[in-house]
Amino acid sequence: MKNIHIYSDGACKGNPGPGGWGAVIQYGKHEKEISGGDVNTTNNRMEMQAAINALNMLIEPCKVTLFTDSKYVIDGITKWVEGWKRNGWVNASKKPVRNSDLWHELIAAAKDHDIEWTWVKGHDGNPGNERADTLASDAAIAIMEEIED
Repeated sequence: MKNIHIYSDGACKGNPGPGGWGAVIQYGKHEKEISGGDVNTTNNRMEMQAAINALNMLIEPCKVTLFTDSKYVIDGITKWVEGWKRNGWVNASKKPVRNSDLWHELIAAAKDHDIEWTWVKGHDGNPGNERADTLASDAAIAIMEEIED
């Protein structure tokens, strides 16, 4: 099984507002950068999109270490999602789970892989996280510029 490192990050210019996501996928000496964005979104949605899109790039089951500065993504996928499934996608406050569409996508993207979800402190000099942050921010700025045109 291939060992893959993924660094993912999201950014939003306003929350909600124009947003971007970015990811760096590393396998041995190979590296691929991906990014994208949305006109009206939230930071949490962009954090999730980064992880989803990066995992969807993998064409076979892999051992993945996914680095993110989003506690929301890590806690959601490792702690909360099983309870949400049991409770019909209702949270502890008896309200519909926010971003359930993306949680379903993340579950599907992750299912074939052995993933270690790893939190990294944002803006703390980690090169992979810093690059993913730049990709996400640049994508958000590009969306803003599209809106202004």
